[in-house]
Amino acid sequence: MAKNPQPHEVDKDQGPELLVNGRHQVIPVDPAKEFKRSMLAAGAVLWRGDIHDLDTVEVAVIHRPSYDDWSLAKGKVDPGESLPTTAAREILEETGYEIRLGKLLGKVTYPVLDRTKIVYYWTGEVLGGGFTPNEEVDELRWLPLPEARALLSYEVDRHVLDKAEKRFRLPATSRILYVRHGRAHQRRNWEGDDNLRPLDKKGRRQAEMLVPMLLPYKPVAVYSAEPERCQATAAPLADELNVDVVVDPLFGDEAWQRNEVECKRRFTGLIDSDGTSVVVGQGIAIPEMIAWLSANGRLPLDEVEAKKASVWVLSFNGGQLTGADYLASPLPAK
Repeated sequence: MAKNPQPHEVDKDQGPELLVNGRHQVIPVDPAKEFKRSMLAAGAVLWRGDIHDLDTVEVAVIHRPSYDDWSLAKGKVDPGESLPTTAAREILEETGYEIRLGKLLGKVTYPVLDRTKIVYYWTGEVLGGGFTPNEEVDELRWLPLPEARALLSYEVDRHVLDKAEKRFRLPATSRILYVRHGRAHQRRNWEGDDNLRPLDKKGRRQAEMLVPMLLPYKPVAVYSAEPERCQATAAPLADELNVDVVVDPLFGDEAWQRNEVECKRRFTGLIDSDGTSVVVGQGIAIPEMIAWLSANGRLPLDEVEAKKASVWVLSFNGGQLTGADYLASPLPAK
C-alpha cells in the first residue's frame, strides 16, 4: 500500500492551526522552539486606500507561478532576522512595495513535508514603490476586500484576511513602541549613581538589533527615560532615523514611583500625537503604565511582561488602547 504523500505548501488547508484571534498577540523569545522541526516565515495583508472609509481600501493578492495559486505575500526568515524585519523585506522583494507594519494579526501553522511552517502576519500599509513581475510573483491584483477573499486559493489566507478586516474597522490613530532598555551591568557590581549604569555586551547587541526590528513600523520620534542604559538603548535607532533622543525623566521608574499622575499625562500626550513614537523605559513603569492603559481602554490584559529589550507595540484609537503586541526579544528569530 502506497504511503500518503507528505504535505506541501499547496496543502496548507489540510490541518492548519489558526492562531489569529484577539487584539493581544505575542512573539516569544524563540518562536522556532514551539515545534520540534519548524520553519519560520512572515508576511502581511498589504493594503492601500483611506482606512477610515473601508469601501476605498484595496488589498494585494499575489499569483505564485511555482504553485499556480493566489495568496497573501509572505516569505521565510533569513538568518539574523527578526520576524518584523522578514515581513517588510519579503513584501518588498515579492511585490516591490515599501510598507509600514501595523497590527500583528497572529500566526498560522501547517505541515510542510516533515516540518511545521509557522507564519506570522501583520497588516501592512503601502508607502511607495510598485510591482514588477518576478520569479516568485508573476501577477499582483489590488482588490476590494470581498473580491480579494474570493480570489484567494486557501481558506487559511481568507481567515487571515478576515482578521485584517476586523483591524481595519477599528484603525489605529497612533502607535507607541514601548521598549524596555537592554541588559545592563548588574546593580550589585556597580558603584555610584545608578542612572549611569551602562548596558553590558548583550545589552548593546540588543540595542543594535532593535533597529531592524522597529524600522518597519516607521517611527518618527524616539523618547527615553533618564538612565544611561535607556538612552543607550534608544541611540542606535535614533541615529538610523536621524532624529535626536528626547530624554524625559517622566518615562522612568523614579518619576513613576514619585508622581504617577504626571507620568500618565506625559504618556497620554504622546498617544494624542500623530504617527508612531518609540519610548524606552524601565521595568517598573512599563507594566504598570500598560495595565493602566488597559484598564482605561478597550483591551483587557491579564498579564503584562516587560523583559529587557522587549517591545510592546501599542495601538490607540481615539486615545484608547485597542491593540497590544508583545515582541519579547529583538534578537534574531533564526
